Amino acid sequence: MLYRTTAASFTLLTMMSVASAETLVVCTEASPDYLNPQFSTANTSFDVAGQIYNRLVEVERGGSKIVPGLAESWTISDDGLTYTFKLRKGVSWQSSRSFKPTRQFNADDVIFTFHRMMDDKHPFHGVGRGSYEYYASLAAPFIKSIDKVDDYTVQFVLKEPQAALLGVLSVEPMSIFSAEYADAMQKAGTPDQVDQAPVGTGPFSFVAYQKDATVRFKRFPEYWGEAAGLPDRTAQVSDLVFVITPDASIRYAKVRTGECHIARYPNPGDLASMKADANLNVLSGTIADMSYLAFNNQKKPFDDRRVREALTYATNIPALVETVYQGTGTPTAALIPPTLWGHSDEVKVRAYDPERAKKLLAEAGFPDGFKTTLWAIPVVRAYMPNGRRAAELIQADWAKVGVQAEIKSYEWGEYLKRTRQGEHDVAMSGSTWDYPDPSQILTLSWSCDAVATGGNRARWCNKDFSDKLARANSISDQAERTKLYLEIQKIFQDDSASLLFANAQAFTPVRKEVSGYKMHFFGGQPFYGVSLKK
Repeated sequence: MLYRTTAASFTLLTMMSVASAETLVVCTEASPDYLNPQFSTANTSFDVAGQIYNRLVEVERGGSKIVPGLAESWTISDDGLTYTFKLRKGVSWQSSRSFKPTRQFNADDVIFTFHRMMDDKHPFHGVGRGSYEYYASLAAPFIKSIDKVDDYTVQFVLKEPQAALLGVLSVEPMSIFSAEYADAMQKAGTPDQVDQAPVGTGPFSFVAYQKDATVRFKRFPEYWGEAAGLPDRTAQVSDLVFVITPDASIRYAKVRTGECHIARYPNPGDLASMKADANLNVLSGTIADMSYLAFNNQKKPFDDRRVREALTYATNIPALVETVYQGTGTPTAALIPPTLWGHSDEVKVRAYDPERAKKLLAEAGFPDGFKTTLWAIPVVRAYMPNGRRAAELIQADWAKVGVQAEIKSYEWGEYLKRTRQGEHDVAMSGSTWDYPDPSQILTLSWSCDAVATGGNRARWCNKDFSDKLARANSISDQAERTKLYLEIQKIFQDDSASLLFANAQAFTPVRKEVSGYKMHFFGGQPFYGVSLKK
């Protein structure tokens, strides 16, 4: 059974948390779509999982360097096909109301975690009824086997070299689960508990989740980072609370009054007043992101390149970015952001040209336009500050060329599920990179294989694009990889696969009593290493 808090206890919790110097309260933007990160590609879930779980390797907090996690070291064979991981000893598992561990972390947990995702006959593969989209897109195509060598050694054997394997393994969907916990819940007849009451090896343990209200965590006193002397990777407060607050203006109001210490994804329009508030520090940074409008290429008329290109010309991107991002975004037509190597300066944003859009629509057989639905992202993300407002601007632009777009939206988890299943005509979407290699989002969101997993919301499959992407992902020479990434960005634009919006600048208001918080741009945002001044 999923642990839940009542509305009354939520109110009491909020009041208590403001008064307690040991409780870090974070105003977040949405409920996680899953508590098991293996099922998700959303940062709302990654933020939760990042506190509870560890991966074999991880990205340093606030940086881009791959650092040891549950693997303390690793070696790579000369042919690039075998990765041997030496596992960390002395790592304790958390407990739950229904589970008390009897052993520490070892190779069996790594094998359980990955075999669950890779083997459809594994007893836990179908538990939770989620899809392993991240693993299926970024790992499954090139992993041949994952084997236990001994209790503290595992080997990953690849079908072909993959330059970004360590990056892939650093992200929350690759979090390591307890095999003993799974066995115990299977015997108890409650296997879903593994996904609904998370147990990990991370700095915080899971306490409770109330959908659309709170996620609560407690410091895990047996966390291995304590003994290793790693304060930057260790919980510095006794309690952590995510207060789920979809409205950005309310998140800002709560951080101003001290009801929360950190507010995620504020409105760009509030930036000036945040900077003027003596009680706040405003942290900022350039993120590796992508935001776009996905034309569903498997639905007419969006299977016609001329229609997609027409709607691109019909959308005034500079005006949209100025209005929606309010100085925190730069219009782009390049798939890879300028913060990552491989970015193309050659592809340019198409000029706003309604007359050319009308001509293309007429050529495609729609001289009077057509009707469609336009799905607006329902939450504030770093890559999209205001989906509803962006949709309204697009709706008005398209009406000028005869395309009547009805705006639709859903709760965030439902939105993700429905767009993953391809129910939309046109849908807003976006991503932030989880590790510093261009391959990740290109593979997860734009490859032909990602159509089947649902990650490719545009359901656009271009063989030349996918073949060159696969080649770029499998070689180690960065100059050659860069050349291929430049080529596929041109293919994307020439085929009008989707309409890109902007590359964004992220910022976060943090109360001045908070110490040690670092904005983290790859994967989930960690809140370990963060303390409160007394």
